[in-house]
Amino acid sequence: MANTQERLVSLPNILVQLSRQATSLHIKLKGVYELATSKPDKNKSIGLLLEKHARKRPDHIAIRYENVTYTYDQLNRKANKLAHYLASQGISSGDVVAVVLENRPETIIAVMAIVKLGAIASMINTSQRGEVLLHSLTLVKAKMIIVGEEMLENMATVEGDLDAASLASLHYLRDSGTTPCPAHYTNLLDRIADRSDQNPDSTRHVKMHQPCYYIFTSGTTGLPKASVMSHYRWFKSLAGMGLASMNMSKDDILYVSLPLYHNNALTVSMAAVLGSGACIAIARKFSVSRFWDDVRHYDATAFCYIGELCRYLLNAPQKSDDRNHKIRVCVGNGLRPDIWMEFKQRFGIEHINEFYGASECNLVFTNAFNLDKTAGFCPLSYNIVEYDIEEDTPVRDNKGLMIPVKPGNTGLLITEVNDKQPFEGYTDEDASNKKLFHNVFTQGDCWFNTGDLVMNQGWKHVSFADRLGDTFRWKGENVATTEVESILMEHQDIEHAVVYGVQIPHTDGRAGMATITPSKPADQMDWDDVTRHVRDKLPAYAVPIFLRLREQQEVTGTFKYRKVELKEEAYHLDKTGDETVLVLTGKNSSYEPLTAETEAKIDAGELSL
Repeated sequence: MANTQERLVSLPNILVQLSRQATSLHIKLKGVYELATSKPDKNKSIGLLLEKHARKRPDHIAIRYENVTYTYDQLNRKANKLAHYLASQGISSGDVVAVVLENRPETIIAVMAIVKLGAIASMINTSQRGEVLLHSLTLVKAKMIIVGEEMLENMATVEGDLDAASLASLHYLRDSGTTPCPAHYTNLLDRIADRSDQNPDSTRHVKMHQPCYYIFTSGTTGLPKASVMSHYRWFKSLAGMGLASMNMSKDDILYVSLPLYHNNALTVSMAAVLGSGACIAIARKFSVSRFWDDVRHYDATAFCYIGELCRYLLNAPQKSDDRNHKIRVCVGNGLRPDIWMEFKQRFGIEHINEFYGASECNLVFTNAFNLDKTAGFCPLSYNIVEYDIEEDTPVRDNKGLMIPVKPGNTGLLITEVNDKQPFEGYTDEDASNKKLFHNVFTQGDCWFNTGDLVMNQGWKHVSFADRLGDTFRWKGENVATTEVESILMEHQDIEHAVVYGVQIPHTDGRAGMATITPSKPADQMDWDDVTRHVRDKLPAYAVPIFLRLREQQEVTGTFKYRKVELKEEAYHLDKTGDETVLVLTGKNSSYEPLTAETEAKIDAGELSL
């Protein structure tokens, strides 16, 4: 389905891009040096780096938020005051402090204070309520919970289920001041007012291998898991991504509209900023209408993204000032090949620094050579192996060993676990063990299962293909959902599409189904044209049998689609509510509304789909 040749990487293209980046060679070399000198047992940490900038460039702006600024000296002193209070409450190395705050400077201040003590900041998803929020808070056994005024309503949904110790640990952090501190909370600003603003002694004892954050998975399948981020991995992102790949300098301003509880913001972006002594500009929340105005307001030279964020920006009406900004680089993941060039050209972005790396993954690919339609390059030990979608397992040869794929082919990405690439996993040991393969290429070796299918683009580059569990098998062929989604969204009347496989009685495999958001009312859609579009662009086995119409897709806080419920509801009219479901009932048919009578025939195996 994909244009494989277009997405392969060639050595001449790499050399051309390297020659264009010659002026930033000193920054790249600094990144390589940081990578080489960062050792897990070294006394080096995020807190020490902040103190270094506060000492060397105290008046340089570190944070911009709306019309407020914080210099490095101010940021460090505010973090110190909070750190001293936390220490007075018994918070020390290895303890967990839950941070329940939206995007604002206080979020970064809280995180910096926590990591200065060698403690762990557990970053709580601000969209969570009820059972999911309770799960996240109890999973990490937080010794203290810092709650923003803006999050009091969410916290109220779980307070009745918290134990006495957790209730006693609740600390209120003022926001607008419209909701006063509840009686059962401790007012944090009151408690830190008279604390010392000098660097705590604890910071210089923190080692790189120690955890700094717990970052929760998005919870698209089941309850969220807490992945562990160490100072060591954070510094590797600083070096490999911020310096060697993005070429960040102290003059850069990186705009962040993604939530700070996400690694793209707190690790990729914050590490890039602190690594170069630059400035981070924070938006409270992502807004399509305000995005470029914010970029201009902050004089931003960089921003971070998730793929769907870019699609939202691209779907917005074109404006004459689309290129009126100072952005030279954007960093993120999930930008799909079908919109890559259009996005780059419309907004005039010089370098799309796409990367690949999950919260729990022990290595990162990054587009250091500024090539198009690639998740980039990784010099560390990984492999891409053949995978049997139907059996849901890697293919092994007659010796029981996995089989690497050749350039141009797609397989399961696995990464070697060793001293240089430790797997830090989740807080749940059983969940961590389930992500490891053993005896992959030699007896006794250990490899991390990313759970992702990627294309081997050659020259140590990859592009993302699909998640295991999303790719499905139909008519004896593997169907990559991301490819089908891209084709559907090429149609001018389809804004968004979520593709997945559904089970049909009396058939093998799973049939393709898409939940789509049309750009016009359903009765104005030309379904014959949509049918022609997908039949022309997709092989027969990949054409979705069912379409479900939805005004707005359900997504997580970081724009990941929630497919679990969609798969369970499938095409069944008693489960899809008042949303229209369309079906292709034959090879020459067009999409038409699914009726109860047609559904019964499908379930009885009377229609050949």
